[in-house]
Amino acid sequence: MSHGFELRLSNYLKLPALLLCLLAGSSTSTAAVLQLTQASIPQLSAAMDAGTLSSEQLVQAYLDRVAAYDQQGPTLNTMMLLNPNALTRAQELDEERRVSGPRSPMHGIPVVIKDNLDTADMPTTAGSFMLAGSIPPDDAYVVKKLRDAGAIILGKLNLSEFASGGAMNSLGGVIANPHHLGRTPSGSSGGTGAAIAAGFASMGLGTDTGGSVRGPSSANGIVGLKTTHGLISRDGVVPLALSFDTVGPMTRSVTDLAIALGVMTGVDPADDSTQKSIENSYTDYSQFLDGDSLKGARIGVARVFMNDNNEVDWLVESALQAMRDAGAEVVDVEFPDWLLESRGKFYRAIRYPEFKAQIADYLVTLNDEYPKDLDGLIAEAMTLNATREDGVIPNPSRWSLMRKEVEATGLDGYEYQAVKTYALPLVAQTIDGLMQDQKLDAIVYPTASSPAELIERPTGTSEPGSGGSPVILANLSGFPDLILPIGFTGRGMPVTLSMLGTAFSEPTLIGLAFALEQRLQAIRLPVHTPQLPGDTLRGD
Repeated sequence: MSHGFELRLSNYLKLPALLLCLLAGSSTSTAAVLQLTQASIPQLSAAMDAGTLSSEQLVQAYLDRVAAYDQQGPTLNTMMLLNPNALTRAQELDEERRVSGPRSPMHGIPVVIKDNLDTADMPTTAGSFMLAGSIPPDDAYVVKKLRDAGAIILGKLNLSEFASGGAMNSLGGVIANPHHLGRTPSGSSGGTGAAIAAGFASMGLGTDTGGSVRGPSSANGIVGLKTTHGLISRDGVVPLALSFDTVGPMTRSVTDLAIALGVMTGVDPADDSTQKSIENSYTDYSQFLDGDSLKGARIGVARVFMNDNNEVDWLVESALQAMRDAGAEVVDVEFPDWLLESRGKFYRAIRYPEFKAQIADYLVTLNDEYPKDLDGLIAEAMTLNATREDGVIPNPSRWSLMRKEVEATGLDGYEYQAVKTYALPLVAQTIDGLMQDQKLDAIVYPTASSPAELIERPTGTSEPGSGGSPVILANLSGFPDLILPIGFTGRGMPVTLSMLGTAFSEPTLIGLAFALEQRLQAIRLPVHTPQLPGDTLRGD
């Protein structure tokens, strides 16, 4: 963790704990009471429309939670950098709302983004000391879409270094899980998962190449979406493997996820994959929030990913029963053995060569002071073998993986070409065919077959795409996967259900997840980040 963060945060600590003054308004007010950590984006927007809440007050309330819990108290360490202009921007948007009304449902809503998405006004480091202070030439496309919608970037979030490996990096250090400080928030979007669970913003952005939105959503007990490949532009995202890379929202409710998703879609000339979304995307996904969506639905259950943990299995079975009670038909399905056995090999055959080539494409857009290819990153990493005075730490686990990446073949290699040309379409067609043959609306399974691991777990026990997790099926196929909290273990660790659909079936998944969410109501504020006095707001 950089000592500079403490100096930046101290400026916010001097600010008053706002929002308490809201309760001291007119004694005759009949405005509803909202809790910051429970209020949905539509509820917050309605309160701002009614004049009982301002974006400035909302930003300050979130900053107060960051101050209390991120670098103090449980010291979750989710934030790489707070936006020094967040309050000023909130004031500007409050005035704009007063004069001309809101730009979108996200107007004045604070969001946090993973620090591998470019921001022209703040550094983008991918969590590496080797990119410390790097200011990219412009905003990532999705960041610009959020700003244009009136969202406020509250800060950049900690992550796995270069979006791979454990929930730590050389520049920001180790991230903690707000439900259990000794357990991992999972990677690579671990900072986003922990921050949203802890109530530091209304929505967070993660990226997903091999489960990096879904693992942290599950470990921290929030809603997350691995979007269909091509639904959201990756322009301005530090690449890991563009054949798999996606950007996805992470929120505390399906409603907030639907609201956020709608303002981020769009065809981007700088990202050819978004051409696939033409006539397949929406600017308003809230229209699919139907509490009766499970009635008549046909849900497939992939039980091959169960039987590792009794508590997880119990909660999955309870969720399946809730689906049946809501009118869904639940049937068991099986993936072909060849797919289960080959999925990890297919993943790595694409992931390693693409990072080797594509990280170089990104690095050449940066200033001359930064490495220009993977060999340059490895050379610089080898100069750091102990913690520095500024808090930078070694990250040998991630850097060791770079050895495998740099040894990968080029993008003209026969194995890479064969997997990309034939295997990936085969996986997509197989899953799509299975769902069509069985007339399924979604295939479900536990996102993680066991609760979040201990941070100090034995090293060297797994590697990306090892095949132990079901989540890479969505990356290999390019299909969407929506994560929904379904309950907690006896020791208070969250468990989630994955809902896998076919290409651009986000509307169906949002409807199913919303209907199940209303029955289960399984999101809870983590024990280490309880409500603060200033979290009580006045609604409309």
